[in-house]
Amino acid sequence: MATVELRFSASPEHVRTARLVAAAVARRAGVEESALDELRLAVGEACSRAVGLHTTLGLTGPVRVSLTEGEKSFAIEVGDDAPGPSVSTASGDGAGGDGDELGLAVISALVDEVEVTGDDRGGLIRMSWPTAHAVD
Repeated sequence: MATVELRFSASPEHVRTARLVAAAVARRAGVEESALDELRLAVGEACSRAVGLHTTLGLTGPVRVSLTEGEKSFAIEVGDDAPGPSVSTASGDGAGGDGDELGLAVISALVDEVEVTGDDRGGLIRMSWPTAHAVD
């Protein structure tokens, strides 16, 4: 498995770079060309969400993005340092509120395989797409 890792300060201008890198690595990994626009949008939403949480909570750590090429799939993980319960079961009363839930809804609409988790060390959004190798 090949992995590319990005870490960037929680600043909105870095989200575009993360989207571009994710699309380039996904293309190289064999993700269908028709899925790349949705992949870029999903990565942008996940990174924007992480940046927003860091900004709202005054967190200074970097946003983390991991791009992993598997045998039959390509996975992207976006991690933040926002402590709390599993984000997928959050009531919306915590950091991010309705905007957080809207971002997660957009990601879920764009990606067939998405998992959102969180604990006292931070949150993680894991998304995956099949590659051309999966069609064999």
